[in-house]
Amino acid sequence: MKLSILMPVYNEEDRVADALKQALAVDYPCEIELVVVDDGSRDGTAEVLGRADDARLRVITHQRNAGKGAAIKTAVQAAEGEYMVILDADLEYDPQDIPKLLAPVLDGRATVVYGNRTFGSHSAYSFWYVMGNKAVTTAANVLFNSYIGDLETCFKLMPVALYRSLDVHSRGFGMEAEVTGKLLRRRIRPYEVPISYRARGREEGKKITWKDGVEALFILGRERARRRKS
Repeated sequence: MKLSILMPVYNEEDRVADALKQALAVDYPCEIELVVVDDGSRDGTAEVLGRADDARLRVITHQRNAGKGAAIKTAVQAAEGEYMVILDADLEYDPQDIPKLLAPVLDGRATVVYGNRTFGSHSAYSFWYVMGNKAVTTAANVLFNSYIGDLETCFKLMPVALYRSLDVHSRGFGMEAEVTGKLLRRRIRPYEVPISYRARGREEGKKITWKDGVEALFILGRERARRRKS
């Protein structure tokens, strides 16, 4: 199996070099590629990516910022692996956890795997961020009669063909809710494994806001109301 690690990047010149180094240093149990999409960065991100040199790395550039969902769509279209996982470039997630997500797939227990974050005082930058995440996740569980633990997790591992078939339209952070809503509507329940997490604050470049939470609730409601294909 080949795993495509998809990394959307926007204005991360201070972090992206470390993000690449960490992702490529992991001892993966399968072949990997790292597909990076520079989503119209206006800082020195492009220069940092231009200096990266690894045969497993491919960089694609958006001329204008289009949003995380759009960057992932570009990366998925270019992916050559059978499976994919999303890894942000903000260093909040530890790529050393990716083999733990792969384990249930490789031993035949799962097809879709989510990394489940446990929030604590050292890992969450605000009370309202955690409560917002719990509210969106609870809404998904109520609407789809499921019991997932972390809808907004970046670590979503699944077959590339499955993601493509979801036909995700959300261009921004709403893609997290759209992906999960469409999976649950198909009665695909993600297998969850615990992962480590350290949130950064606004001063460090945190981009998601309360508006993204409202959008996520709207998207979940829309997907629940949509008729499931036979």
